[in-house]
Amino acid sequence: MGLIDSHAHLTFPELYDNIDDVIAQFRQAGVDRVISIGTDVADARQAIELARRYPDSISIAAGFHPHEAMKVDEAAMASMIEIWSQSSVVACGEMGLDYHYDFADRQVQRAVFSKQLGLARTTNLPLVIHSRDAIADSVELLLDHGYGERRVVYHCFTGTREEADLITSHGWRISFTGVVTFKNSAWLQEIAKAYPADRLMVETDSPYLSPVPVRGKRPCEPAYVVHTARFLAELRGVDVPDLIEKTAENTTAFFDL
Repeated sequence: MGLIDSHAHLTFPELYDNIDDVIAQFRQAGVDRVISIGTDVADARQAIELARRYPDSISIAAGFHPHEAMKVDEAAMASMIEIWSQSSVVACGEMGLDYHYDFADRQVQRAVFSKQLGLARTTNLPLVIHSRDAIADSVELLLDHGYGERRVVYHCFTGTREEADLITSHGWRISFTGVVTFKNSAWLQEIAKAYPADRLMVETDSPYLSPVPVRGKRPCEPAYVVHTARFLAELRGVDVPDLIEKTAENTTAFFDL
């Protein structure tokens, strides 16, 4: 079993414009599958088309990213519900809150997130959560909508140990990007070192966050998830093939691939 990149944006131009090469490169690197994220209706539809072209390599998650919250109306929400019914869609999201950039009004972000949470419950799909400087509020909304002990992952986690423990206490997961490989990420490395092996997942968040030893290279590609996996294996004192197999098993189970 090869690696699975649990979160990438294959529809972003930096990758989409060279998608055949991107797929060939991640397959050659030992990545079996990528979960490509749709961040609004148009992006999700483009991602679904990619999955139709490459069904053996790409699955889809779709939702309204908090940066898109100001553009969401009832028609868009209805379209997203239809998207969630597509066979290639294995998760709802990414959705959540972003208080770091505040590209959308926080009250509107919370309203759009809350609406998605209510509608997503009927799908029984797992959730992919974006939460930046907003862990407490996102956890509160998830619990308000009955997501305790359901399948939820906080992608690209860069929070504190206390926040990681809070997320884990509700039966949810966190996943690690190339940020964990950075020299200034000692606190995150300590979290990753102790994180339960049966929940561990890795991602690139391509085209962003290229890991060491290709840090700073743009675009980041799904093939680079191998660097994060190798780093985590060394950090946790396990063999690379064992970590690859375990993260693939965990990701397959989480997304019901």
